[in-house]
Amino acid sequence: MNAFSRRGACPALSAPMQTGDGLLVRLNPVAGGLSPKSLIGLCESALRHGNGIMEVTARGSLQIRGLTAESAVLLAAEVDALGIAVRTGVPVETGPLAGIDPREIADPRALAERIRAAVEEAELTPRLGPKVSVVVDGGGQLTMDGVTADVRLKAVRVGGNVMWSLSVAGDGQSARPLATADEDAARDIAVAVLRMTAEKGREAHARDLSERQLASLAGWHSFAPPSVLPDISPTRGEISRVAGGSPLSTLKIGEIAHEDAISPLEGEMSGRTEGGVQDRWPIGLFPLSNDTTALGIALPYGSMPAEKLIALAQSALSLGVAEIRLAPGRALLFLGQPSSANHLLQATATALGFVTTAADPRTRIAACPGTPACASGRIATRDIAETIAAEMTDSLDFTLHISGCAKGCAHPGPAALTLVGGENGAGLVVNATAKALPAGYRPGYDAARGVSRVAAMVRSARFQGETAAACLTRLGPAAIAESYRQE
Repeated sequence: MNAFSRRGACPALSAPMQTGDGLLVRLNPVAGGLSPKSLIGLCESALRHGNGIMEVTARGSLQIRGLTAESAVLLAAEVDALGIAVRTGVPVETGPLAGIDPREIADPRALAERIRAAVEEAELTPRLGPKVSVVVDGGGQLTMDGVTADVRLKAVRVGGNVMWSLSVAGDGQSARPLATADEDAARDIAVAVLRMTAEKGREAHARDLSERQLASLAGWHSFAPPSVLPDISPTRGEISRVAGGSPLSTLKIGEIAHEDAISPLEGEMSGRTEGGVQDRWPIGLFPLSNDTTALGIALPYGSMPAEKLIALAQSALSLGVAEIRLAPGRALLFLGQPSSANHLLQATATALGFVTTAADPRTRIAACPGTPACASGRIATRDIAETIAAEMTDSLDFTLHISGCAKGCAHPGPAALTLVGGENGAGLVVNATAKALPAGYRPGYDAARGVSRVAAMVRSARFQGETAAACLTRLGPAAIAESYRQE
């Protein structure tokens, strides 16, 4: 077992990360999903060796919390005994329905595997930081637009041909366009971006690349195989044009924006939302290529006790589910079952407290474990979240962040409203992150009532057709804080 990774690093199975409630590990199955029996076995192992809290993150990773140095070793051994192979190296992520979605433009799995192989051949993994990542998105019903990445490749149709649109440093909305290329060139550009990033050190991300470097990438019209791609000049930091390879006649130069426009990448912790676009929640029924359907069920705030996940997986097993895939958006996708089983499985999930409809207000709340699960927490975040979700079903059309402390693990970006635990109770932050100075405070046990006051004010002040988020912006922090503090 390696030494524990620092907070904010990637807590792989072999390198657990220290958190407020013990060690945390994160894993992604190589196969893309788990059988119901494997998920049951994993949950039972988490109960034996951790605190029994299972999480699916916003990026679609599985997390196990509350481990010790000794129990983390035992957990890793049991994962291996279950036959669950986990991914290592630079994450190259595809959508949860990759290859089986009849609506996707292209199957992204082959390109993703080619990028993984090129990264390993170039020996880039030890030179890149643990949070550097690549997304390869084939499009379809569940895109990867809400996931941030250093390099993004998304399938597009150009003149009847499938091409790959490349962008860097952000999610599907904020990433900077770079080029549109065929599959071979797209792979080479992606690896070149990672080479440039590696040259800047293990703390670097694609957002740290200079204008000159990005321009050289966008204008690079000839490529060599990944194994002989040129190293980046440490003095000039740009790719030299090389002879050989096929000319990239299909490359289209992306518009170069100001360097400051590159959005910072955000990490991943329990229940994290990344502030990106979410065109469709991975909840409900999704038709597949083999005339079956996938059923999406989410974990509230990305977290569930292992016992409840075991109960759901046991029901899935009895109903004929063949595979359970992890999905970005803190969800699970159930595949292989007959269509008649979906209603029964959904009913079981609802009874157990899972999120089974995208209209559930809990999809709009990002909440870390808080007290008593996390030693750093100052407020009972999940209790507060449940109360607010029950009371604000008609007005929660924005992201509400409930953070046990100022670290803001569940939602590192700004939110319309943030409740943050501190010495003075539950502070309310408006249109900022959990690290900002709160505009007002209430006792932690009474925070939900304060948010209810704000909700009531919004309901009375909203113009016809105005969203609650727009109304909050119009009312301003002072009025919102005054309403929050009212008895």
